[in-house]
Amino acid sequence: MNYENALDQALDKLHEEGRYRTFIEIERERGQFPKAIWACPDGSKKEITVWCGNDYLGMGQNPVVLAAMNEALDTVGAGSGGTRNISGHTVYHHALESELASLHRKEAALVFSSAYVANDTSLSTLRRLFPGLIIYSDELNHNSMIEGIRRLPGEKRIFRHNDIAHLRELLAADAPETPKLIAFESVYSMDGDFGKISAICDLAQEFNALTYLDEVHAVGMYGAHGGGVSEKLGETGRIDMINGTLGKAFGVFGGYVAASAKMVDALRSYAPGFIFTTSLPPAVAAGAAASIRYLKGPEGVKLRAAQQSHAAILKTRFKALGLPFVDNGTHIVPLMIGNPVHTKLLSDRLLEEFSIYVQPVNYPTVPRGTERLRFTPSPVHDAAEIDRLVKAIDSLWSRCALNRAEKSA
Repeated sequence: MNYENALDQALDKLHEEGRYRTFIEIERERGQFPKAIWACPDGSKKEITVWCGNDYLGMGQNPVVLAAMNEALDTVGAGSGGTRNISGHTVYHHALESELASLHRKEAALVFSSAYVANDTSLSTLRRLFPGLIIYSDELNHNSMIEGIRRLPGEKRIFRHNDIAHLRELLAADAPETPKLIAFESVYSMDGDFGKISAICDLAQEFNALTYLDEVHAVGMYGAHGGGVSEKLGETGRIDMINGTLGKAFGVFGGYVAASAKMVDALRSYAPGFIFTTSLPPAVAAGAAASIRYLKGPEGVKLRAAQQSHAAILKTRFKALGLPFVDNGTHIVPLMIGNPVHTKLLSDRLLEEFSIYVQPVNYPTVPRGTERLRFTPSPVHDAAEIDRLVKAIDSLWSRCALNRAEKSA
C-alpha cells in the first residue's frame, strides 16, 4: 500500500465535501471573556469575540477558581504523580469528589480525566459488572456513550430520539429478568433540546432498568445549585448514574460519574479508563471544586439567570430576522445552514470581517444536510455584543442569498 496516497485521499475527501476542519489559534485574556486574541495566518494579531465556547458561564476566568488553582499549584506543584491507585490520590481529588457527590445528592462520585473517558469506560465496565446487560440508547447520544456501549460484546437497543413509545416497545420485547440500562442525555448539545428525564425514569421503574444520564451540557447551568436538569425537575433521586464534565460550565477540566457508593466502588475497581490513567493535576481538581462551590451559591443563580436572559434575547433577534434557528428552550442556539461549504464560508466571513468566532458544525458531528453554526451566549455577551453579532449575521445572510423564514412582526 502507498500510505502517503491513502492519507492524501482521506484528506482530499474532506476538502471536497467542504468539511475539512481547521483550527484557529486563539489566546484568551484573563478577565476579558468572551474576548480573545486571534493569531492571524499573516502573523498579525486581532481581538475577536468567541461565540462558540463551552465555558458557558465564564468560570474559566473566575477569580475564585484561579485563586484556588494558584494556591494548590504553589502548595503541591504541577502533576499528581501517578494514577489514583499509585500515588495520584490527593486531598484535592477527595474534596472534589465530595463536592460532586453533594451537588448531585449521591453517596459518591468518581473523577476521570474527561467526561468522554467517564462515559466510555463506565458504560463498557457496566457490561462486566452486569453479565447479559442490555443497554437502551437514545439515537442522538454523544459519541462517547456510543463508543462505551459498543466497546465490549453485548446487546444494545437504539431508540428513536426522545421517543418514549419506541423505548417502551423495546423494553417490553426483552425478558423481564434480563438486566437493563437506559442511557440518555439531559441536554443534547447540537440541537439544544431536553431529554425526557421524567418519562424515562417512569419506564425504568416499570421495567426494573438502571438509568444513566449524561448531564455534560447541563451541570452548572440548570437547577437551584447547578446540579443539572435532573435537579431542576426534582428527578435526581431516580437517576442511578449521572455523568458530568468539569470543562464546560465549571470552566476547568475533567469528567466524573456520581452514583451510589457501591456503584462507584465497583467502577473504581474495574474500569480500565480510571485504573490506568494518571489522575488530574491537583490544581485542576482544586479549581473545579471551587467552581462547583461558587455555582452552588447565590452568584451561580445570578450567572445562570443572566445566561438564560441573553440566550432568549439572541433567539428573539434571530426570529425577528426570519433566520432558521432552532429553539428547544435551552441555552444553545443552533443556526441551521444545511450545507458544509456555506457553513464554513459564513464562519470564515464572520471571523475575518467582523471579528466574531463561531466554529462550523458539520458531519459527522451532525447528520449531513443539517450543518450549522452553534451559538452559546454567556452572561458576559452583553447587549452590544449581541447586537453586533445579529447585524453581522443579517449582512452575511443577505449577501450569501440564503433562505429566511418569514420575519416576525
